[in-house]
Amino acid sequence: MVVAGHGRIRDCCSPRLSGVGVTLFDMDLTVTTATLASAASALVKLVPGKLIDPVLSGLLLTATPTGVSLAANDRERAARIERDAVVHTEGRVLVPAKPLADTLRALDQEHVRLVVEGTKLAIRAPGARFALPLLDADVHPGVGAAPATAGSVDGGLFSSALATVVTAASRDDALPMFTGVRIRSEDDRLIMLATDRYQMALASLPWSPIGSVDALVPASLLSELARQLPAGRIDVCADRDRFGLAWGGSVATTAVLDGSFLHESKIHMSTVDTTVLVDADALAGAVRRVGLYTDARGVLLVEVGDNELRLRGADQRTGEAEESVKASVDGGRTSQAFQARFLTDAVRCFAGQQVRMEIQPGMRATVFSAVEPAEPNVRYVVMPMLPPKS
Repeated sequence: MVVAGHGRIRDCCSPRLSGVGVTLFDMDLTVTTATLASAASALVKLVPGKLIDPVLSGLLLTATPTGVSLAANDRERAARIERDAVVHTEGRVLVPAKPLADTLRALDQEHVRLVVEGTKLAIRAPGARFALPLLDADVHPGVGAAPATAGSVDGGLFSSALATVVTAASRDDALPMFTGVRIRSEDDRLIMLATDRYQMALASLPWSPIGSVDALVPASLLSELARQLPAGRIDVCADRDRFGLAWGGSVATTAVLDGSFLHESKIHMSTVDTTVLVDADALAGAVRRVGLYTDARGVLLVEVGDNELRLRGADQRTGEAEESVKASVDGGRTSQAFQARFLTDAVRCFAGQQVRMEIQPGMRATVFSAVEPAEPNVRYVVMPMLPPKS
């Protein structure tokens, strides 16, 4: 993945040689502390780095007449961000990423100066000096270019959809095909889908297509990007092996997983026999409270009455709880057992809204959707569990 800020990067830095077989680099700049700290912290989150290789755990700083760029690459992810700076001496250095980010974040001085001093990068602030060791910048893998643009979406809607869908992705690295979000286009809609086999989140939003896209993108990366994407136009980029986003002067790309098998049609939907309309916030509160009294599996029972949902939880150690939530019910009385955390994830998607629950008979999935659909359009599917023992 590559993240590039506004402006243009050009590698105009020439290393100077000192001694035999040792390459040193110059750099001297002054920058707003908060500006550089935010960029360094963002890169540490986007590219955690490889602890076994110091180079892949480093940040590459490049000072040019246009400012300073920060780059990271662990060969699975890569990122680059530009920031404005007053550059006294152009140059390029590679330093440990986390110590740089932590130091900058801890400083309360408005400005900071970064200058190479021999084999170290000195971070100077009034009354303080910190020095980080220089790593070998020549062996840093660098970053790549984004694939061709496939279309564009609204950044606010896209971030909202991502934040919803990533909650359903698996966190089990033993099943990597379930740790991603499948992003695909269908005519004028962009569709995002994630599942861990027990829950599924599906979101769609309008987009302006140029081509098409179908990619399985690591959910952990998308979760972090959802916090960083701005409002406004976002270009979606894709080719056979990569997926990317571009906005303004910024670009983000990543290698993709094989996820063509992930599709909402894989969950068989039979005839819905009970439909419930309920306030999402009221249901979320009841789930949170009754969920404190669930068994080791975290399972609670949801009983559908004439005009209410009754939630029940019981555990031999903690006791038992029940709570009723007013609801509009169409269909017969029924009951289903769900993991409380899955219910919480599902209902959270519809905060402040009325949510529709479409309950299927037997051990088939329950589908959650907004009573009054809005963009992005969201559906959340939760599989039932065996009910808790009495």
